[in-house]
Amino acid sequence: MKRFEKPFVKYGQAALAKKGEDYFLIKPDCLRIPGNASTSFSVFAIFDGHNGISAAIFAKENLLNNVLSAIPQGASRDEWLQALPRALVAGFVKTDIEFQQKGETSGTTVTFVVIDGWTVTVASVGDSRCILDTQGGIISLLTVDHRLEENEEERERVTASGGEVGRLNVFGGNEV
Repeated sequence: MKRFEKPFVKYGQAALAKKGEDYFLIKPDCLRIPGNASTSFSVFAIFDGHNGISAAIFAKENLLNNVLSAIPQGASRDEWLQALPRALVAGFVKTDIEFQQKGETSGTTVTFVVIDGWTVTVASVGDSRCILDTQGGIISLLTVDHRLEENEEERERVTASGGEVGRLNVFGGNEV
């Protein structure tokens, strides 16, 4: 295979959650320049809703556009790839702010993958994992596990920013 050929990307989904709070985005045919197939890239994302579905749906519907709007129009491929990490941060922040303004209480994890040729860029918040399985059999973990009980660095980050780490036990409820 020539180094300059685009890779063949296979994808699928499995193990949908029973609570119905998980959503995914599969867009294998995005274009940096509309109408120019040589500028294609793919986007894959999973949104694991918490405390309802609103945040997951909102992120699914808005995150990609918020990311793309943070990249200068007319950028070359190299400029686009260089701008992508900051655009992902800006897109995540903008999407979060817009959702918070709605005043709803749900949340979501997001794992967002952009594949442009042989370049794979991943952004993630929350505890969803992204694993790359290559044809050669090499498995690579592309995200850091944010589960507080498994990640000392994440526990320290949360407490250093003023948060508390612990288990929430809810007792009571609507008794009839």
